[in-house]
Amino acid sequence: MADLCSDQAAQPDSKEPHTSSAKDDETQQDVNINPAANTYTNAEEIPQPSAASPDHQAVAEDATPARKRLKSPSNSVDAGDRTRSPSPARHSKSRPQAEQTSEFARPIPRGKGRLWQEGDPPLSRAAAPQPAQKQSTRQSRRNNSNRSTSQSQPTEEEDLLVTQIIKQPETRPISQEQLVAEVKGIYAGLVMVESKCIEVDSAQSAQNENAPKLNNDQWQAIIALHRTLLHEHHDFFLASQHPSASPALRRLASKYAMPARMWRHGIHSFLELLRHRLPASLEHMLTFIYLAYSMMALLYETVPAFEDTWIECLGDLGRYRMAIEDEDIRDREIWTAVSRHWYSKASDKAPTTGRLHHHLAILARPYVVQQLFYYTKSLCVAIPFKSARDSILTLFDPILEGAPNRLQQIDVAFVKGHGFLFILSNTDEKEKPYSKSVDALMAEYGLAKNEFLSLLDNHIARSTRGWLESGAFIAISNCNSLLEYGKTESNGQGNANIIMTTILPEADGDTSMKDARDADEPALSKVFGEAAELNKDTDSIIFRRYGDPNILPYLHVRLAFMLFMAAKEPAMRYLENSFPWDILVPMLNSLSTHFKHHERIESEDFPQSSDRPLPDDWSLRGLLWTEKLYPSDWFSKDKVDDDEKTFELPSMTEDRKERVLWLGYKLASYA
Repeated sequence: MADLCSDQAAQPDSKEPHTSSAKDDETQQDVNINPAANTYTNAEEIPQPSAASPDHQAVAEDATPARKRLKSPSNSVDAGDRTRSPSPARHSKSRPQAEQTSEFARPIPRGKGRLWQEGDPPLSRAAAPQPAQKQSTRQSRRNNSNRSTSQSQPTEEEDLLVTQIIKQPETRPISQEQLVAEVKGIYAGLVMVESKCIEVDSAQSAQNENAPKLNNDQWQAIIALHRTLLHEHHDFFLASQHPSASPALRRLASKYAMPARMWRHGIHSFLELLRHRLPASLEHMLTFIYLAYSMMALLYETVPAFEDTWIECLGDLGRYRMAIEDEDIRDREIWTAVSRHWYSKASDKAPTTGRLHHHLAILARPYVVQQLFYYTKSLCVAIPFKSARDSILTLFDPILEGAPNRLQQIDVAFVKGHGFLFILSNTDEKEKPYSKSVDALMAEYGLAKNEFLSLLDNHIARSTRGWLESGAFIAISNCNSLLEYGKTESNGQGNANIIMTTILPEADGDTSMKDARDADEPALSKVFGEAAELNKDTDSIIFRRYGDPNILPYLHVRLAFMLFMAAKEPAMRYLENSFPWDILVPMLNSLSTHFKHHERIESEDFPQSSDRPLPDDWSLRGLLWTEKLYPSDWFSKDKVDDDEKTFELPSMTEDRKERVLWLGYKLASYA
């Protein structure tokens, strides 16, 4: 957790909107639109539609003592034309006959049964006769009641006005002058709050252990102060990145390093203060992490201009949350997965940034082989993370010291061997003396290497498909050992790695470093020789497993490394004699026996029998020695979820065979 980088920007919390009880207001407004028209005193008295039969409804309503029976309409049989005898009541076949009352009387047609004829005035929509339909007793009662109280009811036009959907409110465009003034005002307030946060954090960090502890109210006040700063940053980003903002206004956030300032002063400094006050500050740290995480997620959604920064900061916050979880192992695993998701997403966008691979190495615990892969990758990319040279010792030291663990014996031997090589190559004895002599360390390295090689063949046979991913990790770690783990500077153990000096570009990026043949032949370091022998011995064991598809990822990685070095003639001169060519050829011939599309192998174009990258491709992506191996759009063709990158599909075996044969054919062309 101490390795979290303070130069990253985080997403501030957004302000909580202050919402009023709009729903209650709307209800009150609806009820009080026309008080004279309301028959019921409150909403609970409003009758609700029922699924009961009409007869049951009539009985229920007649039994209501508080309601006065409404007067029968004037067009009923009793009040109609008394000179005409009423028609006999018609009885429905589907229900029993009921005594006819004024409320159930059928109204007399206004036109004495006369149909509309041509020349008559057109009927209005309201007056048009409706088709006869069965109505419930309750509906009939309601219609009669409405007729008798028509004077107190709103007109149809008023009803339409009430029920009409309100359109979206009109918004007025904001001018550039208004935006500039808004941004200036926000920035002025932001600077004031930022200064106060820096002052408070610095004062608290400078206190010693004997200083009085902060009480709950004081912690809450500091959290509120940092929340305000995050709010100010959020407002600044929304205003400066407004769709109507000019390009100059949009550049202000980058010009003044606002994302980095927000992370450093708004989140990271306070998190470190909380971390050093653990366990007393645990609850407050949890509160602030959740606060900062939600704000960062909001910025990720609303300010896409700095999406890469927000993603990495979300990963950092997830890693903080994971690191302080000691009680619930499930919560720890959940937050580990959350942090890994964000870091993987960030590394997909910036595969040559070693810092992200370093963070993934921390999250890979307790899988030591995977940890070693990520640590070495963070040092062997175009933008290496130098701090990983110290962090990787947290992986090596417990194993080299023989601390008890539950790891497999072969994994311990493999990591131990690389630990000795790393210490002998990258640790300056003058600054950090060795615990043993160099000869003693080399002797222990030899024992670890021999143990690993003796267990390797049987381990592959037992692991079967489980060795697909492990094989790629082992191959990449071995290849990076040939670069002495990205050693580009001389130290007490020798000069910079000879391979690194030939493949790295000059500072201006236009020319390669000086060819080794133009100067005196450099002396190869002892570590480079041991790493070359380790690679050759491992290759010799694995390349002999003819017909085993589980070793194809390892073979894929090794051939990709050698193909890159073949294009760098000075580097290849140091590697060609430490590669088992005589064992590789029979392996490739066995793969090509049943392969039908030889024209694709001999093509100059990268084989793309499937649009989906192999799991090995994601592991190789970003390394110095995979430059120009893949097409520029290879990793953007198929949007694969982070959790699905390592899924091994049945079709991938044939795709991987084709890739291996294509690499072998390209490598043979350099001969």
